[in-house]
Amino acid sequence: MFKSVEEMQAFGRGGFEAYVTAATAMTKGLQTIAAESADYSRKTFEKSSQTLEKVMTAKSVEKALELQQGFMKDAYESFLTQFTKYNELYAAAVKEAYKPFEAQVASVTSKVSSK
Repeated sequence: MFKSVEEMQAFGRGGFEAYVTAATAMTKGLQTIAAESADYSRKTFEKSSQTLEKVMTAKSVEKALELQQGFMKDAYESFLTQFTKYNELYAAAVKEAYKPFEAQVASVTSKVSSK
């Protein structure tokens, strides 16, 4: 597979560099996800507090139930939107983390297929 020790060392060094680059990319992706989670949590808490205030000051039980149902519908839709966004962020982080290994995989694949 390797013709010389130097070639094997270069391959190992390339793998290590790819790992460091991938770990950095994944860390950035996870930081983005954490920031997004904190922002979503803050917004959700604010909306919940506002809705609770409105429900507590409602003039009738019907109005309170209407406010509660509207809040639940909005919360559910917001959750689905956020869930989709998390999926996209995770996928982007994984793709970015895999990029440094593409050259390594192509190199090994070409050496194996040439035999």
